Amino acid sequence: MTLAPATERKTARRHDREIVALALPAFGALVAEPLFVMVDSAVVGHLGTPQLAGLGVAAALLTTAVNIFVFLAYATTAAVARRVGAGDTAGALRQGLDGIWLALLLGGAVIAVTLPTAPDLVGLFGASGTATPHAVTYLRISSLGIPAMLVVLAATGVLRGLQDTRTPLYVAIGGFAANAALNAALVYGAGLGIAGSAWGTVIAQCAMAAVYLTVVVRGARRHGASLRPDLAGIRACAHAGVPLLVRTLALRAVMVIATAVAARLGDDEIAAHQIVLSLWNLLAFALDAIAIAGQAIIGRYLGAGDSEGARAACRRMVQWGIASGVVLGLLVIAARPLFIPLFTSDPAVRDTLLPALLVTAVIQPVAGVVFVLDGVLMGAGDGGYLAWAMIATLVVFAPVAVLVPSLGGGLTALWWTMALMMSVRLATLWLRARSGRWVVTGAVRG
Repeated sequence: MTLAPATERKTARRHDREIVALALPAFGALVAEPLFVMVDSAVVGHLGTPQLAGLGVAAALLTTAVNIFVFLAYATTAAVARRVGAGDTAGALRQGLDGIWLALLLGGAVIAVTLPTAPDLVGLFGASGTATPHAVTYLRISSLGIPAMLVVLAATGVLRGLQDTRTPLYVAIGGFAANAALNAALVYGAGLGIAGSAWGTVIAQCAMAAVYLTVVVRGARRHGASLRPDLAGIRACAHAGVPLLVRTLALRAVMVIATAVAARLGDDEIAAHQIVLSLWNLLAFALDAIAIAGQAIIGRYLGAGDSEGARAACRRMVQWGIASGVVLGLLVIAARPLFIPLFTSDPAVRDTLLPALLVTAVIQPVAGVVFVLDGVLMGAGDGGYLAWAMIATLVVFAPVAVLVPSLGGGLTALWWTMALMMSVRLATLWLRARSGRWVVTGAVRG
């Protein structure tokens, strides 16, 4: 059935309003998250190089540990949004609480592993003898905040599923401000050094988790949802999260391989690669915000049984992804004379960096569609397909990337393999979107 042009425009405007209302606050919250590490680095950097080096190692380990469990946000968003669409707000909150209970269990398990093995984990990164004690101290203390970090992930998913991305934005801003103040007070005021920075982060993360729990628990009580842990519900959350965990690990493997190959190319190449990667991650925040809106909107439509509404929203978000990618790509090209001097004054690194940046700019429209379709399929609860698609992408990418040094390629060639990786992702996700097999309606995906 084809809609009249006026009806199509009206539908498009409605989708636009929904996307903007969800994506803008989500973008702000995403940008606020890495600022925690930036604040810690700025404060600890004045203590000395060994302390900063130790922080770098510990922060990498913590970031990896938390990012592995990002499915707590993704799976919870989709499940909660479905029940909201079906008109079952109490069930949505019950589902969200199951995700939070799972986060607490996983957080406890991570602490149990991290505390006794912290020196070994730090050793895997090859930290120097002077940096290792600081890294171990920071890692052990900060690991105590991992349950809170995972609760923040799960609770963020609950609120996104409830179509609320403003509260996570406010909590992220408050957490960033608290972290900055606590770091300064504990590191310098109390004279605790790097341990003070770790405790400041733990306290800030616990405060954020407490705010989220207060919001979710109030909603649950208002709608009569039980607060007690439900083992069947927790198992269901874990089962839904496994495919997304596999997807995340495969994607992480792509990034690790790319960095390892860049390191083999030489010092100039790895330096330039890290600069390009930092820009890539920044651009990803903008595109991921649209994907988050997609998770919430698609889940709600499918939960309401509106398959055509879900398809229409998908089409509109793809248009947003393309447009956003084009704009971001043009911004990279236009801003490169300003961007490059911010990171390096080395002529060799600059010469290596410039063509790789241009490749990054070219990839952005493709990345825009990839991020959007990723969000659509997550919102549909199509995690199994996403896992297999990302594994297939890794299988194609890895051998091509590893061959770059032996074939005489440089950083630009490596980033063309990143373009290949995104193209494979685009092909697999586009085929799934076109097939319509992701369109499964109902309060729970069968």
